[in-house]
Amino acid sequence: MSEFDWSSKRVVVTGGAGFLGQHLAANLRAAGCTQLFVPRRADYDLRLMANIDRLYREARPHLVIHAAGIVGGIGANRDHPAEFFYDNLMMGVQLLHAAWQAKVEKFVALGTVCAYPKLTPVPFHEDDLWNGYPEETNAPYGLAKKMLLVQAQAYAQQYGFNAIFLLPVNLYGPGDNFDPRRSHVIPALIKKCMEARARGEREIVVWGDGSPTREFLYVEDAAEGIRLAAERYNRSDPVNLGSAFEISIRELARVIAEATGFTGQIVWDTTQPNGQPRRKLDTTRAEREFGFKSKVNFPEGLRRTVEWYRRFGEPPG
Repeated sequence: MSEFDWSSKRVVVTGGAGFLGQHLAANLRAAGCTQLFVPRRADYDLRLMANIDRLYREARPHLVIHAAGIVGGIGANRDHPAEFFYDNLMMGVQLLHAAWQAKVEKFVALGTVCAYPKLTPVPFHEDDLWNGYPEETNAPYGLAKKMLLVQAQAYAQQYGFNAIFLLPVNLYGPGDNFDPRRSHVIPALIKKCMEARARGEREIVVWGDGSPTREFLYVEDAAEGIRLAAERYNRSDPVNLGSAFEISIRELARVIAEATGFTGQIVWDTTQPNGQPRRKLDTTRAEREFGFKSKVNFPEGLRRTVEWYRRFGEPPG
């Protein structure tokens, strides 16, 4: 049991049934949280204030962790910019406002690395967050999430409300979303390689030219970082959550092909967008402020993710 007494806190985790949310819920329970409320989308459409008010009346939370989001890869962001902007903005703004009204002790808002400007100096430091416009393909999503930082700081300034804002980098791990319409690059590549291997196909097609770089954080590490921030961090300055590990998409595709046993050719479709040129976070603030440092290295995290997909997601072939 940590010094922070989770057993005495009623906690709401929005998105708690999703990819990150399931791991976060497990981490909280392991830390002693016994009063955890996970609102299901079918019961609580969190775009509507009436449902948010009902959620807070029923759960009476001391602490809210807003991990819900309408998310996807480059293709989904390009095809649904209005949906991604509206749904994420309405959920976040109303959840935080209602939390202040309900006298919730603390609100933990999860932002996104997509909030950073397209051409941010590497590694991305929190102070660079406002020095430009996000990469165009995911700007509506990134800006909708970024408004939570503005709101958290405004409510802290005017009301003394304890709201913090975390910026996780791209997550991956067991239980990820492998739906090609909504998945991010790691699950998308795992699925492509596995399916091509099962069908005996000799090539896969990957968007872009492979030159962009990305940083990836194992989902269990992300859950640990969020819990530590919820326990120990009480300032409105934004905080990156990452692994400080950078890899090119070209190298990532090669590593995933090797991990999945796919020996065919990787074909680059340069008519499709690359997305942001580079992503790598400065993670010193998280370590300094609440002692978070990622533990699972990328080869091990990828191995666990591929193994999970073999058990639960591999198509018959």
